[in-house]
Amino acid sequence: MRKPRILAVAGSLRRESYNKRVLNVAIEGAVKAGADVTLLDLNDYPLPLYSADLVAESGFPENATRLQQILLEHDGLLIASPEYNGSLPAALKNTIDWTSRANGELKTGACYKGKWAGIMTASPGSFGGIRCLAHLRDVLSILLVHVLPLEIAVAKVDTIFEGTQIKDENMRYLLEMLGETLAKTLKKHVAEEASHA
Repeated sequence: MRKPRILAVAGSLRRESYNKRVLNVAIEGAVKAGADVTLLDLNDYPLPLYSADLVAESGFPENATRLQQILLEHDGLLIASPEYNGSLPAALKNTIDWTSRANGELKTGACYKGKWAGIMTASPGSFGGIRCLAHLRDVLSILLVHVLPLEIAVAKVDTIFEGTQIKDENMRYLLEMLGETLAKTLKKHVAEEASHA
């Protein structure tokens, strides 16, 4: 039986993003649980703001098509999203908007339907960015993604890392557990697919 494939994405474009750091900890949990994980950097796939007029005038952007193909190759998602004004960052939402659109070959939402996702956020603030997670959960659910009940908001994240290494063992455990839970959930579904093949 093949390993479950997880696409890991941080919603922040900042190179030293705290959300990228917590995402890497969750990835460790997924890998330990037997998943293959691909780390995606949104900076590598720049996209214009979504516009149907743009599609009509110049076609579907190449990077959007590439991202759709990458999504199709994975069973699940690990997403770490910072909170911008109580919601999602524009780059993350714009990427979801583009990749969820029909492109002439794929139907609307085809890249997301039936996938599983684990979501997290991190902030130096005392709420940990938690307000954005409800918005992210809603967006993914509308696209028929199954979002794990477990979600993590890392408060005062600037105090729990030394460079890229997390020093808070309780938070390490929680983040790794999120990745592990996603991997184990996907294993069951991969096994079910194989039994029906």
